[in-house]
Amino acid sequence: MHHNTPQRSHSVYAPCQFVFNPMFFIGIGIVLSFLVWIWGPVFAFADDGHYFQRVLPQEYPAFEDDLDYERLSEAIQGSIDYFKKQSHLTPVQFGEDQYAAGHMIRSLTKFRNVISARPAAPQLREFIYQNYYVYTYKISEPDGSDGVSSMFNASRPGVLETFSRPVELLFTGYYEPMLQGSRSQTQDFCYPVYGRPSDLVSFDLGDFSPKCPSEKCIGRYTGLSVVPYYTRQEIETFNVLAGKAPVLVWVDDPVDLFFLHVQGSGKIRLADDTIINVHYLISNGRPYQSIGKYFIEFGLMEKEAVSMQAIRSYLRAHPDESRDILNYNPRYVFFEEVPEGPLGCFQIVLTPGRSIALDKNQYPPAALVFIQTQKPVVTENGKIEKWVKFSRFVLNQDTGSAISGPARADIFWGHGPYAELAAGYMRQPGTLYFLVQKPF
Repeated sequence: MHHNTPQRSHSVYAPCQFVFNPMFFIGIGIVLSFLVWIWGPVFAFADDGHYFQRVLPQEYPAFEDDLDYERLSEAIQGSIDYFKKQSHLTPVQFGEDQYAAGHMIRSLTKFRNVISARPAAPQLREFIYQNYYVYTYKISEPDGSDGVSSMFNASRPGVLETFSRPVELLFTGYYEPMLQGSRSQTQDFCYPVYGRPSDLVSFDLGDFSPKCPSEKCIGRYTGLSVVPYYTRQEIETFNVLAGKAPVLVWVDDPVDLFFLHVQGSGKIRLADDTIINVHYLISNGRPYQSIGKYFIEFGLMEKEAVSMQAIRSYLRAHPDESRDILNYNPRYVFFEEVPEGPLGCFQIVLTPGRSIALDKNQYPPAALVFIQTQKPVVTENGKIEKWVKFSRFVLNQDTGSAISGPARADIFWGHGPYAELAAGYMRQPGTLYFLVQKPF
């Protein structure tokens, strides 16, 4: 996208000699300080040219909620409870702006109180305009040859120009699968859901030396040293976890178990109809590799045809190939039983349709978000008829190994046939906006 702005022309006059004048720099400093005071720290620079910045009021979206606020209060309460566990002074970063956890509680509470009356979209938009700042990632599109001149709008002298547009995100989905299981191993129920192994250790490199980056690592303690933990292939082939990792439950399908690892949490129904919740505890530390990429690289499917449902069907039809395909992803997940679920990475119980997963290194945790993307319309026989635009308020309550960078978002759809369908096929473009109450 290019802006129609005047191009810099060459002067017909001879270049004048610059004479150092300290008052010139003082004057520039006063002007820039005034702009920062008026606009706040608008830009938060990222290495890839993205900026998490405050949105101008005239750029606010319509703030229409396709669910008419259903279950939004429930999701907001989860985030409030998260912030209540922090010190009220714990800083929460919005680009270069900071808000205390106590302020986040007040911001979410105020919004929850207002939406309890189910206001119409114009009323809510006016309320947000008056009371909330809105942030989003934008991608820079400078219209000048130097960084300073391109920050100002030639047609509106003195007005800061963002010369950018909101980053378009790829929205995908995830869901909570339901598996069949048994507390004891049988001929049918022979695939283990493991808890954390006794020889798996996690540590921060930064604790060992100031020269090391602060990075969480996972490995295997051998008694003398720490080495990389076993890969999926090693775990599945050589039974290396025997006597080291507790088996929480046994399931009857290796493909379902694999997708439980991918989703990170799920429900398992036992023979007596008892349902237990299992949740991601830790992984083997190996990088996540999408098996969808395997299907594309080896010519098993066209990129457009890859979906969770298509992959599952192929694996069922080609059981002799399934082990090699699943082992393409070296990452292996260990679980814990939880009383309710599923839980996000901030230990918040996720709300279907209201919780999303984002890169926690890019976005403020547990904050209120407004999204615009597309959802499937499903026929009575369970087929996707079309995709339609929708928008709603959600909360940033989770993350994922495949969710990296500011241009990825994952919607938690819950459980059931629609959730599985939406999660399996969703790869839609969209935008998102963060909201936080003005501090005055």
